[in-house]
Amino acid sequence: MGITKLADLIRSHAPDAISHKNISDYTGKIIALDTSIVMNQFRAATPMVSPLTGLFFRTLTFLEHDIKPVFVFDGKPPEEKSAVLEKRAEALCWKSPNRTGTASTQTRNCQQLLKHMGVPIIQAPGDAEALCARLVREGTVDAVASEDMDTLPFGATTLIRQLNAKKDSEIVEYSLPKLLKTLKIKHKGFVDLCILLGCDYCDKIPGLGPKRALTLIQKHRTIENVVLYVNRKNHPIPMSWRYEQARKIFLDSQQTQAPELVWSEPDEQALVTFLRQAAHAKEERVLNRMKKFLETRQNKREEREKEKAAGSHKQTVMEDFFRVTRKRGKPVEVTDTSSSNKKRPKTK
Repeated sequence: MGITKLADLIRSHAPDAISHKNISDYTGKIIALDTSIVMNQFRAATPMVSPLTGLFFRTLTFLEHDIKPVFVFDGKPPEEKSAVLEKRAEALCWKSPNRTGTASTQTRNCQQLLKHMGVPIIQAPGDAEALCARLVREGTVDAVASEDMDTLPFGATTLIRQLNAKKDSEIVEYSLPKLLKTLKIKHKGFVDLCILLGCDYCDKIPGLGPKRALTLIQKHRTIENVVLYVNRKNHPIPMSWRYEQARKIFLDSQQTQAPELVWSEPDEQALVTFLRQAAHAKEERVLNRMKKFLETRQNKREEREKEKAAGSHKQTVMEDFFRVTRKRGKPVEVTDTSSSNKKRPKTK
């Protein structure tokens, strides 16, 4: 679900926090992806085809553009998310939601596929979007790619939506520092705003719309103060409202040590064998896509070299693409971050 109507609120009240880009703008960037969101997209778009096939094709497209993807997997969800998980399981006709965080067969297959493709994977202790947000705050990655807007209250300084690898697709990028500056609120106030809008971890105040919620937070700063001034006849406060627990989840996400991030060349033969067995993909189709991948990547690199030689200032990062990137540095405060002072990962 993410945060109810947050994208609409940003478009109307903080449009300067949004930029529209092309996939080529992320060449050389390290992007953390919420894997469950990616897989759910493939299940919805092509229910008769294994999502492993879609993951294979999309990841190759990222690599063609010299984008370094990092796939993050969900762990054990917070207890506060149980009601939302039940609704999702019912909508998807599942017997029950996964409350333990134990990897399913499909999750294990996804991880194995990505290993064959030479891209790093990270197992989050809880929700993947929380870890993705921390990775970008710390400078380990450049941005988070997810359709869920709750990566923003988790503190992701840069959120990318619609990174679906289509040639004509317009990618939408959100800047959290610009958003907070435009709305004139701190990150903690923004978290409270998102709880008022509606999140996965607690109920919301009935009938309280996005514009009214924003006005109340801008004026009163916290939920505790908002409830003192809201008209309880029109907007009754939920019984046993667990907004404090929801706030804690957003602000105090579980810590985990990110592993060393290493990218390597895809193992073509392993991919052919694996996809044939796990996704019933035809060997010829996999081989043809691998051939196209190698040709396209080389052509794009040559084009960038020509642009560079012609005096273009467009950034190119070819020499060290498959070297090691390590996690470093102290977390960056969300309220003080900007594109100019973000800690950059070093390479080895």
